[in-house]
Amino acid sequence: MNWDWNYAAEIFPVLLDALWTAIQAAVLGYLLALVLGLVIALLRRSQVLWISVPVGLVAEFIRGTPLIVQLFFLFFVLPEVGIRMSPLLTGVVGLGLHYATYVAEVYRAGIDGVPAGQWEAAKALNLPTRRVWTDVILPQAVPRSIPALGNYLIALFKDVPQLVAITVLEPFTVAREITADSFRPFEAITLAGLLYLAVTLVMSYVGRLAERRFGEVRAV
Repeated sequence: MNWDWNYAAEIFPVLLDALWTAIQAAVLGYLLALVLGLVIALLRRSQVLWISVPVGLVAEFIRGTPLIVQLFFLFFVLPEVGIRMSPLLTGVVGLGLHYATYVAEVYRAGIDGVPAGQWEAAKALNLPTRRVWTDVILPQAVPRSIPALGNYLIALFKDVPQLVAITVLEPFTVAREITADSFRPFEAITLAGLLYLAVTLVMSYVGRLAERRFGEVRAV
């Protein structure tokens, strides 16, 4: 098994295009997870049981079932009731929903870490509920959550190859197709792995920068 640099250079642009698709799916899915995860975390803290209980049950169901099953449901079952999405959009929604349930737990831990005195001070000042959250609680809870949130970005990106189940052409899918045509797995699979590794290292570095820049908790 010999490495052919000419062949590697020939297939590299194709794998690079597939990597861009994977990055889009990961970044958009992660942004969805960040927003939806915060919504889930806040709704689960609601004192209204008919809100907190169903949200909690749905979140536990999503977290307790495999991502691949959820992708199949979104891509193959929802069209039966008239809801159709492109493969990439399905992947974004699937990744976002799945990881939102984990991100919600990260936010929950950050909120629980806010000192009780901060809650009492906000109550003593008679602040409206919205301002309690936006001006007091979340500015302290979110920085505490940044390290774990960064880890979930990397975990989500490494789950992107599962989108092959819904025909999204990410690098490993393309590498397998190239291998099937050329019977040369060495270059294609190796390059796909290196591309994933390079992006993961960049994400890890950006996560550390974000932790140093925004991870300091400032009491209000």
